Amino acid sequence: MQLRYGFRLYPSAGQRTALARAFRCARVVYNDALRARETARAEGLPFPKSGDLSKTVITRAKQTPERAWLGEVSAVVLQQSLKDLDAAYRNFFDGLKGRRPRMGAPRYKSRKGTRQAVRFTANARWSITRGGKLRLPKIGDVRVKWSRALPSVPSTVTVVKDSAGRYFASFVVETGPEEVLPETTPELGIDLGLGHFAVLSDGTKIDSPRFLRRAEKRLKKAQRSLCRKEKGSKNRDKARIRVARAHARVADARREFHHQLSTKLIRENQAIAVEDLAVKGLARTRLAKSVHDAGWSAFVAMLEYKAARYGRVFVRIGRFEPTSQVCSQCGVKDGAKPLHVRVWACRACGAVLDRDINAAVNVARAAGLAVTACRAQVRRASVPAPRSEAGTHPTPQPATAR
Repeated sequence: MQLRYGFRLYPSAGQRTALARAFRCARVVYNDALRARETARAEGLPFPKSGDLSKTVITRAKQTPERAWLGEVSAVVLQQSLKDLDAAYRNFFDGLKGRRPRMGAPRYKSRKGTRQAVRFTANARWSITRGGKLRLPKIGDVRVKWSRALPSVPSTVTVVKDSAGRYFASFVVETGPEEVLPETTPELGIDLGLGHFAVLSDGTKIDSPRFLRRAEKRLKKAQRSLCRKEKGSKNRDKARIRVARAHARVADARREFHHQLSTKLIRENQAIAVEDLAVKGLARTRLAKSVHDAGWSAFVAMLEYKAARYGRVFVRIGRFEPTSQVCSQCGVKDGAKPLHVRVWACRACGAVLDRDINAAVNVARAAGLAVTACRAQVRRASVPAPRSEAGTHPTPQPATAR
């Protein structure tokens, strides 16, 4: 499978200027090609092909005084910008045909955008020097902070400048079957939540770090400072970078937590099951900030690709599976319960169940995994007498939403 390895770049002042020039040229070519296709659509002409666009917005444009500066950057960067536009149109049309989730039509890139990227393929003849620097055409040897070795020779490299003004190099590498881990026995079900980030079917509860909540005070202070600055001033741009860096620290901490936890679970378990949560729906409720702070979708995506990489089994179960309503001991559906009920007793078998651990066990069983609740927080309670023996009827319980 193909993976991306990202490393921090530290370009010099001159290299930052050259990268800014490359970002600008790639953006202009993208916008020119998009404008040509939109004009053809408005006039009822055939959809321009990529080869014709390349001749128009790159080859011929370099020969004009208005676009002569396109020759100052690598031609591969400009060609990859056209491929990005093709991918944007392909995703848009696939969404209309139902092949993927719907997304908007391609839009023009603004020169005021805070995130910029250019891509170099093997044709650009970029390389990694003996000194460990990244040699890019018409940019130079850029210093790289290597945190680990690449598993194979990368095919492409993408240079990214994020909103916080940091530079990164993203390498695309191929991994082979040599990374498959030896088989192990445990199989695990995971119940994701807000009180605890994850509850495992073996009874383990992992607390939610709440990175955004802990950084709110610092973020509010930086945001207030930004709002006081005059628009278009250099002080406002400096304040914007401070806000972006504060958000970047939160995002980096959350991503690191997701990586460490997902790698640990994948290495220790042969099969993992999770519930397919409606994150977009929950993000429109009063819990939106906490849902975004948890980052469930990113964590599940990491579990999925790491399972495929290391030879593990990953299963998603339907979001409408009543995992919180079914007793993991006897399998009887005991009905919906309000969220404040964290421990409940099954009316059929009398087992006292922790709501989250019971849901995690049911997630694993719904996925067909061989798990037990032997280590979960489950205990037997006194079984209520039957109606015929007690002679009274229990108080009717109101129906509640799950």
